[in-house]
Amino acid sequence: MIQTTQYRQLQPEDRMTMASMKHQGFSARAMARALGRSPSTITREFERNTLAGLPYGSHTAQLSSASRRVAARPAGKLDFDSVRWGAVRTLLDWKWSPQQIAATLKRVFPDEPERHVSHETIYTAIYAQPRGELRKQLVACLRHGRSTRMPRSRGEDRRGQIPDMVSIHVRPPEVDDRVMPGHWEGDFIKGAGNKSSVGVLVERTSRLVLLAKMDDATAASALAGFSAKLNSIAAPLRKSFTYDQGKEMSRHVELARSTGVKVYFCDPHSPWQRGTCENTNGLIRQYLPKGTDLSVFSQDELDGIADSLNTRPRATHNWHTPLEVFAQTLASSHKPSSSCLLYTSDAADE
Repeated sequence: MIQTTQYRQLQPEDRMTMASMKHQGFSARAMARALGRSPSTITREFERNTLAGLPYGSHTAQLSSASRRVAARPAGKLDFDSVRWGAVRTLLDWKWSPQQIAATLKRVFPDEPERHVSHETIYTAIYAQPRGELRKQLVACLRHGRSTRMPRSRGEDRRGQIPDMVSIHVRPPEVDDRVMPGHWEGDFIKGAGNKSSVGVLVERTSRLVLLAKMDDATAASALAGFSAKLNSIAAPLRKSFTYDQGKEMSRHVELARSTGVKVYFCDPHSPWQRGTCENTNGLIRQYLPKGTDLSVFSQDELDGIADSLNTRPRATHNWHTPLEVFAQTLASSHKPSSSCLLYTSDAADE
């Protein structure tokens, strides 16, 4: 049975031992053996917490370590000495709910995210107060005035559920076989601050990629963007579409109706069930790095990125390109020539 050791910060008594042994001339390795530590822990402690020009002292080292740990902690969003907390406190006194405060700050200061705060952060700041008169005053400002916070998850799944989902476990075996083209996986990749997004479509057999410009990450945008791209493909080549349980796919019934694809959903927290798309997302990030504002890319530019990916040789295809493999699978499927096109005439340049 494998045993794991949990790391423990150096304690005041450890530093007293180190100071005494250093005064007696012991080496860092000898100190490490005595304390059951790594030699690098000892040498790093001396480098960090010895004052310039002075010998190592346990008391000053402990103070230096404690001040460093405090400084490393980021300031809370609602620091009680901040201007933001002053605004929140004023609105609480006006009997505004945390939801009303959060929404108003975001509406009044749309381009100043440093002024925004979520309603959950406001609730946390109120109930994190030590018991006393201030806490009573703050809690009294809330609509229900409960002395303790009720659990967020009480009684219901707050994430909601996508209606009429069809599980990936009833997807036809031919999709797993990757023999016939026309089965797609989909995803969103997000831009800076999750404020922009691009829809990704990957054909499972050939790994062919299509990218769809999205106005945002809403269900309406997903429906419009994915419908446009799927409908640009010849009907025999849009058979199924597999996605995760993101809320942007809540209008999947309309997507299926408008495109003719059968939509299947992966299990929660199971990205390997869409492994082709997950791998492709990594390739796309070469062109659209994380932190990029994706809204600046036009559909033509996204199509150019997709073309670049589709004409790159792939190890999984023995160094043939996705476009070549797609053409080969079409030829072997004995489809009528009118169907042996990836795109309809309206999408010939994509």
